[in-house]
Amino acid sequence: RERRERAAEMLRSVGLGDRLHHRPNMLSGGQQQRVAIARALVTNPTLLLADEPTGALDQQMGRQIMELFQQLSDQGHTIIMITHDLNIAKHARRVVHIIDGNLSEPGDGEELMA
Repeated sequence: RERRERAAEMLRSVGLGDRLHHRPNMLSGGQQQRVAIARALVTNPTLLLADEPTGALDQQMGRQIMELFQQLSDQGHTIIMITHDLNIAKHARRVVHIIDGNLSEPGDGEELMA
């Protein structure tokens, strides 16, 4: 019962409270992506790895997910996120680029472009 309540809470946090009883084939790609985010958060991890977490989402839902990630970060969670979206990258406290297999940070001759 406790796990179900936590799962429902996480689904609501990603905007899927009205889809609690839907099967995966009844959800859009963006909704399925939000389910994956909720599943990752349900155990309250201290480290979250997110590969293009807003890739299949519209801008409004992407902003909501980034707000959720900001709240988690403020609570002490570490979030490592991979993204090609510079607007999403701007939410990060630290940005590292991988270029031709090499790591570089803005300021190392590599600036984050707007």
